[in-house]
Amino acid sequence: MSALADRLRRLRGQAGATEHVPAPAAAVPATDAEPPALALQRLRRLLALRPARTGLPDASARPDLPLCGETLAEGVLAVERRYPVAASAPLLPPRWPDGEPVARERFLCFDTETTGLAGGSGTRAFMIGAADWCDDTLRVRQLYLTAMSGETAMLEAFASWLRPGTVLVSYNGRSYDAPLLRTRFRLQRLSDPLPGCAHIDLLHPVRRAYRGRWENCRLATIERHLLRIVRDDDLPGSEAPAAWRSFLRDGRTTALMRVLEHNRQDVVTLARLLEHLDEAAEPSRWMAGAAPG
Repeated sequence: MSALADRLRRLRGQAGATEHVPAPAAAVPATDAEPPALALQRLRRLLALRPARTGLPDASARPDLPLCGETLAEGVLAVERRYPVAASAPLLPPRWPDGEPVARERFLCFDTETTGLAGGSGTRAFMIGAADWCDDTLRVRQLYLTAMSGETAMLEAFASWLRPGTVLVSYNGRSYDAPLLRTRFRLQRLSDPLPGCAHIDLLHPVRRAYRGRWENCRLATIERHLLRIVRDDDLPGSEAPAAWRSFLRDGRTTALMRVLEHNRQDVVTLARLLEHLDEAAEPSRWMAGAAPG
């Protein structure tokens, strides 16, 4: 019996010596995870080795457009352009309701770009544009501020454009642009020339003639449908305040120059719209709204 027990012990010992028993998983030493900071550095190094993408312009590296115009005074620049008018083109004068002719040179189409859309004494015009007929050309003059200190000089320059008998032409200007400019003249303690000028607000005759025909009577809508003018890369007027603030804060000029182009197109459109309404209807139908500013 003891011999059998000894034999069994020997067999078990041989089996233990030859059988491979895998170590449990817990016995395998685990490698520590890579710290997040090291992983982020390694990822950045890998990204730095990638070739830069081409064909996509970097907006931050794009050079700004230079400011255009001549320095009128500290903080204000002036721009003037002229566009030839065909001698055969049917231009003004239309007739006042009393039948007296009005020379086309008396009309001054104007528009402002302002620091806000709500109006009030805290809102100021940082750009004034005007178009008038002069020596068989359409003359476009623009003033814009590069610093707050230039407001007085800008207002004085605009006032110098108004002559006895000047007829102002605007689009919603009787309700917005003219009252805002009057406020600025008063706050700068300057003589206000606007009350002495007759003022034609083309928004009202346009509404009477075309309300319901298109989606609205905004100037951009009227020029597109009525005058067949399509603006290319136009900056909406609602973005003008932000463009001017960006210029004052960061010195970025590209958006401000787009505002200047937007304003130029606005006053040119006013001149063309004035001509169109004169040709399309009896002048007394829409000139009846003209009144002192």
